[in-house]
Amino acid sequence: MTETEAVRFYRAVGPYGFLSNLHRCRVELDGVEFSSAEHAYQYGKPKTPPVREWIRAAPLPRHAALAGHHLSTYDVVEGWSGPTDAPWKGAKVERMERVVEAKFRQNADLAAKLLATGRTQLIEESPDGFWGEGRWANGHNMLGHILMGVRDKLRAEEP
Repeated sequence: MTETEAVRFYRAVGPYGFLSNLHRCRVELDGVEFSSAEHAYQYGKPKTPPVREWIRAAPLPRHAALAGHHLSTYDVVEGWSGPTDAPWKGAKVERMERVVEAKFRQNADLAAKLLATGRTQLIEESPDGFWGEGRWANGHNMLGHILMGVRDKLRAEEP
């Protein structure tokens, strides 16, 4: 794989499905154990403990995602989305950074696979224009950027 190639992923399928938050793997964050990074991420979104716990217990990562995506705005913690002109400053980005880093630090096999992507660009082929590349490939690809940042941290710590 060359530096000019891109690794494209979406959902937990294919050779790079492990990059998706929907990939099932144990993640612990703030003393709470989750069955996927998606569970850990969505757990941070609701204001109330019962809703957070309901999301944590969702049987599949996609169920946690659906629950989190369909919360009413009054059920979401303050500052989650950030300002309209700078959504990358919201609590959701800080949460995602912590979740993704925990996922790869706690799962050595996944960290090795992430490092094996070299210096290629990581692109989530999601229609979501914030976390992925968007419908017309003009999105922010924030998940890809976070993954590349975690990869850089792990590489810097290699002996």
